[in-house]
Formats: sequence, structure tokens, C-alpha cells
Amino acid sequence: MPGGKEKRLEEKIRELILDNGGEIVGFSDIRGYEVAGYEALDTGIAYGVRLSEAIVSQIDRGPTHEYFHHYRTVNRLIDDIGLKVAVLLQRSGYRALPVAASQSINSKAAGAYEGLFSHRMAATLGGLGWIGKNNSLIHPVFGPGLRLGTVLTNAPLKVAQPITASQCGDCSLCVDACPALALSGMDWEAGIPREMILDARACSEHMKHHYQHIGRGAVCGICLAACPYGRT
Repeated sequence: MPGGKEKRLEEKIRELILDNGGEIVGFSDIRGYEVAGYEALDTGIAYGVRLSEAIVSQIDRGPTHEYFHHYRTVNRLIDDIGLKVAVLLQRSGYRALPVAASQSINSKAAGAYEGLFSHRMAATLGGLGWIGKNNSLIHPVFGPGLRLGTVLTNAPLKVAQPITASQCGDCSLCVDACPALALSGMDWEAGIPREMILDARACSEHMKHHYQHIGRGAVCGICLAACPYGRT
């Protein structure tokens, strides 16, 4: 059980993330999901930076130039926050691995279109939300309008109660809106493979072939903009 020193560390981490542009923070127990070579790092720090509602609201039949630039800028901010959290943890005597905001590691072990560690999983284990039918984290207040970051550490932080089931109900607006037909419409629950919700290859190929004029086909955002959660 974390004591006073660890509680102060949690407060410092939370304050650092929020002061640097983060909107949400959660601590999670990732035992059973550790990254190979980093098995000692069994605690996850999940955080999210909120996307601009003004920009996301303009996504209709495809991404905009503003959204592409915003997407990249937010990713840079997430990486900066992760590095600052890692520095704080190391100065406090612990190890830390900041996971890249957006990076695919195409290996036989990881498979195609997967990163080093799932930001969405870290967030659900940290009690921040559930995975929607659009395969995005759905926060109860901000909906899918967040980009996520994760730092893995061996610091003994107090972890949250994981969220293990979807709250999307009968809504399928994102599924109906997806031009790539990449979303199955299945309700998420903890432990199901991503492939049961999203055909990542179909999503990527659609972006590559239809949005070359915007970021060379690297973003879409239609399913995100279609979600009713987080709208104001």
C-alpha cells in the first residue's frame, strides 16, 4: 500500500500533467501486460490531452488540414508530457518508460498497426473510460475527444479500479459513419482483441487512398466526430 511519500509523488505527477496541458490522469496496474524487456515496470500512468472541439466539429466527410496539424501538435505535447513525467520519476528514484504518442511497431511479435503498449488499455485499466465502437477511449465527460499518452514505471502508485465494459449501448453512429467499413459494431469488454472491433488494415488503407491531400493519408477522424459523447 503506497505511503505518504508515494502519495506525494502521485500528486506531483498529476499536477505536472495537468499543468502542462493534460486533461485527465489515471494510474493502473498493468501486471500481465508488461512490455518485454521492461517487466519490472508494472504500473501505468495514463493521461489524455483534449482535442479542440472547434477543429473536430469541422470533420464531416473526411479530415481537414486543421485537424491534421492539430493531431500532430497534440502528439508532440503528449510526448513532451511523458518525458517530463519520466524525468520526475527518475529523480524520485524510480524507472520510467514514456510510450510514444503515435508509433506503429510492425514486427512479428507486435503485429501490424500496433504500438509498444496500448494507450487505450492503460486508460481503461486506469479507470478513465471504456473503448467505444470506434475503438477510441470514450471518457464519460469528454467522449473520444482526447489523445492519449502512457508512462510505464516501477513506482508504487495507488492504482484505480479498471473499467471493463462498454457504455455505448445501442448507439452505432460511429459504425454507420465509417467510410472504410472498418468497424464491426461489437461492444467492447476487457480482454477482447482489437480485431473484433476494428479492422486496422481497412482503416489505414482507406486513409492512404482517400486522404493523400491531407497529411499523406495519416488521419481521418470521422468516427471520432460522429460520437455523441463529449459534445457541448
